[in-house]
Amino acid sequence: MQTSPLKSISLEEAQQRQFLLIDVITKHFRGDEILSLGDLGVVKGLNKPIYTKKVEEVLAAFFGVERAKLVRGAGTGALRYGFMSFLKPNDKILVHDAPIYPTSKTTIESMGIIPIAVDFHNQEEVKAVIAAHPDLKGVLIQHTRQQINDHYDFAEIIEVIQSVEPSLTIITDDNYAAMKVDQIGAQIGADLSTFSLFKLLGPEGVGLIAGKANLIEKIEAFNYSGGSQVQGYEALEALRGLIYAPVMLAIQAGVNERLVKQLNHGAVSGVKSAFLANAQSKVLLVEFDEPIAEQVLLHANEFGAAPNPVGAESKYEFVPMFYKVSGTFLASDPSLAKKMIRINPLRSGVDTVIRILTLSIEQAKQRSK
Repeated sequence: MQTSPLKSISLEEAQQRQFLLIDVITKHFRGDEILSLGDLGVVKGLNKPIYTKKVEEVLAAFFGVERAKLVRGAGTGALRYGFMSFLKPNDKILVHDAPIYPTSKTTIESMGIIPIAVDFHNQEEVKAVIAAHPDLKGVLIQHTRQQINDHYDFAEIIEVIQSVEPSLTIITDDNYAAMKVDQIGAQIGADLSTFSLFKLLGPEGVGLIAGKANLIEKIEAFNYSGGSQVQGYEALEALRGLIYAPVMLAIQAGVNERLVKQLNHGAVSGVKSAFLANAQSKVLLVEFDEPIAEQVLLHANEFGAAPNPVGAESKYEFVPMFYKVSGTFLASDPSLAKKMIRINPLRSGVDTVIRILTLSIEQAKQRSK
């Protein structure tokens, strides 16, 4: 099996990302403001809390984009509002020829958007399909992998699309990539980037849209009501989480890299092979030499591993997660359900993951006899 995980930033780069964010914060907030919990309500002239506006300005400056907007609905809500800023029912949008992430697919279907699929690995095909569909309104690019063998270059495909038809609006789903990789879509030419801040140690249900001001102004209009606003205390909580996320995620990436080496050198009996993949978060895929995946997952829970995600890397998740292979990966190869699992070490170290995996495999094989 060949996988092409996204390149994670190093621990040193993650530290610099943290330092930069703090520096930007000090340019937008007074010290006593940071020591508060933020304000509430629809402030006259802003139609949102003052602290929410300040956090949005910080995030726009940090990512180097025209505007940033905090929205409800986490990453799904951010992507949905992004679509609403430039798409109407029956509009066509270019997508990668692969299983679409379930919540994104639901949004596309419910809005009546028509997806036009093309293989993003084939640049000539991408150019031809765009030329054949002059009524295309935009492009959706998922930053992480939709299927195991995906390997297209994120920045390169954005550049190719813009070279063919610069009028197309490009929206990127940067969930599971933001603060892990060097740049999000809006930093390398996309019109909008969308992702969940719940996946970056923030509060439940808060998402971010970053990019072009004219599109975000439309999203502001959709969120006019007071109940739609992300409150000041939520905005500050999202900002606090984002500060710690890059270093935490870089440590996690290092644990993953050490795990894949040890497992492929026979550290755990019963493991056939291990791979790093973005499925959707960057995780360890473990293939067994017997079809015991479902039993291993049952026993891993008994030995202290989380059996399911909360927000997939949310603030609530710290023990390693042993979970089934992602739905989009299973859609491309359903047989993986019996022989493979994904492991996200989260805040744990190598030894904890290996201990739980070893015990779980032993129990699974004993039960199968």
